[in-house]
Amino acid sequence: MNLLLLNMLLGGVWAVLMGDVNMENLGFGFLLGYAIIAMFRNTPAARGYSSRLPRAIGLLFYFLWELVLSCVRVAWDVLSPNPKFRPGIVGVPLDAETDEEITLLACLITLTPGTLSLDVSADKKTLYVHAMRVEDPEAFRRGIKDGFERRVLELMR
Repeated sequence: MNLLLLNMLLGGVWAVLMGDVNMENLGFGFLLGYAIIAMFRNTPAARGYSSRLPRAIGLLFYFLWELVLSCVRVAWDVLSPNPKFRPGIVGVPLDAETDEEITLLACLITLTPGTLSLDVSADKKTLYVHAMRVEDPEAFRRGIKDGFERRVLELMR
C-alpha cells in the first residue's frame, strides 16, 4: 500500500475516533500517522517516505520565500520610474531526468513571477527559461540549479 495513502487513512481513522471530523483532527491524525510510520523506518519503504515529508515542507517554504522575493522584485520594477528590465532566455542544463522531476521544476519556475519555463530540449537535457531580469546568465543558471532543481531532486529521488 502506498504509504501516503496509509498515512491519510490513519489521519481519517484518528478523526473518526475523536468523534469530530474537522481539519484540526485530520491534520493531527496525519502527523500522528506520520510518526507511527517513521517509527518503522527500518523498512526501505518507510525510510523513503519518512524522509520525504521534511523535504517536501522544505521545498514548499523555499518556494514561498522565492515567491515573495520575486513578487517584490517585479512590483519594484513595474512601479519604478527607471525599470531595470533585462529580459532574456536562458538555457538551464538539467540534472533532472524523469518527466515528473522536469515537470515539477518547470511548474515551480513558471509559478514564480518574472520567470516562465518555455521548453525542454528534445533530449531532456536543457530547460529554456524566459526571465524578466537577467543580468548574468550564469548566475541565473546557478540560482535555478542550486535552488529549485536541487530541492526537487532531493524530494523526488
